[in-house]
Amino acid sequence: MINVVSNIDLDNQTNFEFDYTLINKITNELTTQEIELIITDDITIRELNKEYRKIDKATDVLSFPLENMPNAPIGTVVISVDYIVAKAKEYGHSNDEEFALLYLHGLLHLLGYDHEVDNGEQRAKEKEIIEKLNLPKSLIIRNDD
Repeated sequence: MINVVSNIDLDNQTNFEFDYTLINKITNELTTQEIELIITDDITIRELNKEYRKIDKATDVLSFPLENMPNAPIGTVVISVDYIVAKAKEYGHSNDEEFALLYLHGLLHLLGYDHEVDNGEQRAKEKEIIEKLNLPKSLIIRNDD
């Protein structure tokens, strides 16, 4: 298992272990800027979702972009390990693959993509990276099928 994460300040608040290879590849495909990545559970992500989005339920991934400042992270991606495990099982792929899909989705939001209002740009970029790294279908692509 590779344990070096490029450009990522990792805060793993769980006992979730993963292979950093896919996360590094995704990061290197999209940015050289630093990212804060928090891995947490449904309880914590629900609290964040309620506080910042006024939605009182757990979710899979949240993104918190920061203002563009020199030498500062571009933002924070928060991922629920509970969602990783449940969705990986549901869709029949590994926890590492589901984690990578959620990370990719969150990172694209930090980079300014927004599938809720764009004209398919985020979906297209996700699909491009997914195909390049041979990952399973992402959240957006699964929902479009």
